[in-house]
Amino acid sequence: MKGQRVLVTGGSGFIGSHLVGRLLREGAEVAVTVRYDNVMKNERLRWCWDQVRVIEADLRNRGALEVAARFQPDFVFHLAAYNHVGQSFVQVEECFDVNAKGTANLLDVFGQARKFIYVSSSEVYGHQERVPFVETMTPAPISPYAITKYAGELYCRMKQHILGGAEIVVLRPFNAFGPYQSSKAIIPELITNCLLGRPIRTTKGEQTREFNYVEDLVQGLLLAARHPTPVPGPINLAAAEEVRICDLVRTIHTLTESKSPLEIGALPYRPTEIWRMFADNSRARAVLGWQPQVSLAEGLKRTVAWFREYLGR
Repeated sequence: MKGQRVLVTGGSGFIGSHLVGRLLREGAEVAVTVRYDNVMKNERLRWCWDQVRVIEADLRNRGALEVAARFQPDFVFHLAAYNHVGQSFVQVEECFDVNAKGTANLLDVFGQARKFIYVSSSEVYGHQERVPFVETMTPAPISPYAITKYAGELYCRMKQHILGGAEIVVLRPFNAFGPYQSSKAIIPELITNCLLGRPIRTTKGEQTREFNYVEDLVQGLLLAARHPTPVPGPINLAAAEEVRICDLVRTIHTLTESKSPLEIGALPYRPTEIWRMFADNSRARAVLGWQPQVSLAEGLKRTVAWFREYLGR
């Protein structure tokens, strides 16, 4: 990416900030869109705030994107999103505005960039009759968040058709984790509570998920951007390792050497619980040459160490 002009929406987010760091280390000229041009509102970018071009723009406002358009990026990574699955049932209008309308606006302005990487979500799969999830399955989203992320995929597909094979790549990353992630996500929430000695209250944890170290996902994004030809259809970015939530809880409790009381089974399951969720990653391996490098065990060790230092524990 050396010398390339790269725009990252959601650049101050969890995955986005790690991507920005990698791009800067590779010598790219990086611009990020943020809601507020204030380092206090974009803490993850504090270390590189003076090294990136900061563009204050609300993706829901197409006019605001004209400023971003002047940057004339070679590559666009679209990660900005309303990303809280549970709250999307409450904030439906905002979720649709940011994820569906915002993505459409961005594609209309930058759809003919050298490469446009749309970061979708594993949540689009919803309820499926079998696992692992493969890209040929018909999505069955079961939350406003998932519906709007899938709407973004459909808009990408339409743009590819209208523009005659536009260089748009759709990626479906499965659960990410790593340093500087918000405690709204399960792994940092568990680590933080364990380190602070708070009670750990969960469901029975029989449901399964898979977890991907953030640097592995960043590598997948970059491989997609570097791919020399158009890539039709979505690609899973996934470790392809099924993990029971109750096992994850106990592993983190052990790694943190926590004295927090474990209350597994104290919480009810969600009415729309997806009982098994993990992916087939063979397409990412075949098309992008991507495969995860950091195991769950190693990634958890690194993440616990980071949070221990961050929290002074």
